[in-house]
Amino acid sequence: MYPLHREREQPLFSARAHVFQIDPATKRNWLPASKHAVTVSFFYDATRNVYRIISVGGTKAIINSTITPNMTFTKTSHKFGQWADSRANTVYGLGFSTEQQLQQFSEQFKEVKEAARLAREKSQERFELANPGLNIAAPQLPQDLSEERHSPPLLTVNGPAEDKLCRSKSADVELTSEKERIKKMLSEGSICEINMEAELFTLQDSNAKLVAALQEANSSVDQWKKQLAEYQEETDRLREQVAELEAQSRRPAARESEGEELSHSVEELETLLRAKDQEIQSLQSKKCDISELEKEREVAMERLRELERRNAELEESVHDTEKTLASSQEQREQAESEVRRVIEVLDLKIYDLNDLRQTLSKLIDK
Repeated sequence: MYPLHREREQPLFSARAHVFQIDPATKRNWLPASKHAVTVSFFYDATRNVYRIISVGGTKAIINSTITPNMTFTKTSHKFGQWADSRANTVYGLGFSTEQQLQQFSEQFKEVKEAARLAREKSQERFELANPGLNIAAPQLPQDLSEERHSPPLLTVNGPAEDKLCRSKSADVELTSEKERIKKMLSEGSICEINMEAELFTLQDSNAKLVAALQEANSSVDQWKKQLAEYQEETDRLREQVAELEAQSRRPAARESEGEELSHSVEELETLLRAKDQEIQSLQSKKCDISELEKEREVAMERLRELERRNAELEESVHDTEKTLASSQEQREQAESEVRRVIEVLDLKIYDLNDLRQTLSKLIDK
């Protein structure tokens, strides 16, 4: 792996994403390479004339991938993409928080891949100019000799040998088509399973966000209910004090100063009571907000149940896919055993054909 020359490389583009790598043992499951979202950047190494994708988690590089023209970045869901690195012998996956970030990263990947292709072509042109001896054409052979050298010997005798040759060719065609069919089945099964795992990751992320929103709404509702109960208790207590003071004010006062003090106290309590009434009205208006929050909570709970149901369906689908893949692997093993058997038969046929050719050559010589 290349070292990270930060002093001479400048990032061309950076994004935050969760990094995953394909399980080297199964080549099917994703393994998280980072516990949280990290920075993933495109770099250009001027000394080596190469483009790289680099991401550092702590003190080690979790991504150090050199971009080649034959690489392809595939978007497997709205927020998940992947590419294969043959040099590192792995497949990298990135989970973004928004679809826009995934689109920006995909466009940047295409631009950098095109730049890598142009850089490779320029380096090849410079190498050919620096080594003109490599452009010298090879000497041409006479047409008769070249045809004689590259053309296989033809059998002009009709009979059992010609039938054996035709059967061997048809067997080769059937084996080739069978191998292509098995490879296609295996590749489709792996791509389908990777897409399901990426969708499952997206649903789990949405599920976590909904649970956090529900917990926050529940805590706010409980806090408002508690505050409303405290205000109502305070209002009842003030009303009792006002009623008590009014009852005392109706009694014949012994002194005029005590009456004035009571009147002043009653006015203060009435002012405080009006303020508390306003607070109660404000809290009652917030009851509507609490009811709306409860409705939103019910909707969120319904969405959460729906997500759990979809998770169960996806898990069942993944299980079915694993069964299909196991069946495909078993069919592949059977096909390989059949191919080996056919190869053994072909070896015997080729030996018979060679023996027949030698016999025919002896007959012609005679």
